[in-house]
Amino acid sequence: MPRYAFKIEYDGKPYHGWQRQPDVPSVQQTIEEALYKIAPEKPSIQGAGRTDAGVHATGQVAHVDLIKSWDTERLLEALNFHLRPALISITQCQVVNEDFHARFSAIERRYKFRLVSRRSPVIVDSGWVWQIQRDLDINLMRKGAEHLIGKHDFTTFRSSICQAKSPIKTLDEIRIKEFDIEHGKEFEFTIRARSFLHNQVRSFVGTLERVGAKAWDHTRVKEALLAVDRSACGPVSPPQGLYLAEVIYSPKVFP
Repeated sequence: MPRYAFKIEYDGKPYHGWQRQPDVPSVQQTIEEALYKIAPEKPSIQGAGRTDAGVHATGQVAHVDLIKSWDTERLLEALNFHLRPALISITQCQVVNEDFHARFSAIERRYKFRLVSRRSPVIVDSGWVWQIQRDLDINLMRKGAEHLIGKHDFTTFRSSICQAKSPIKTLDEIRIKEFDIEHGKEFEFTIRARSFLHNQVRSFVGTLERVGAKAWDHTRVKEALLAVDRSACGPVSPPQGLYLAEVIYSPKVFP
């Protein structure tokens, strides 16, 4: 039975996250229903990351086992045809080894977060960025982010409903870039780690926004981390600025 890996892009706004749930639309369910139209065995797919409601993806990865052997380009085209008009696109498809697993074979995940500082309402990017109306100091946010790099107990930055067995994770990088945009600035956060806790990225960004707004001293990020107490976290940022940008495997799955 051949195993296929998909690279997936989606607009998270219409969905209650990646994972199939009763009575609400999900990305997983929508893709599986498209698969059912070409695979009567009704297969289930396994994703690399369980993105939350409203979170987007440009590089989600999933795998599926199918009875029929497909040419990858034909499978990609057939799935995209049956996905219409859902805001989901299969951008790449590859045959993989039977021991490949979209979630457990991943060696790194990369998230991006887009934050816009502008007085006027954002229209074109509405639903794709978190907009605030105050100025932010990127250098202060970078100083705050430095306290988070490395292996730590991230209980403070973990949702109370997180199901991970341990709050201890290794954060490889938080990179923050600043861009001039029409009537304001955009801040892009790139956050890399092998795996993440529930709400961890949004908790980081919401906390660092407080530092950039000068409501927190950057040393308070370290204090919050060492507190290992969820109540010490800053406000959690909204989901619409967050993207699952890339999942890394060795060897590479997609060219």
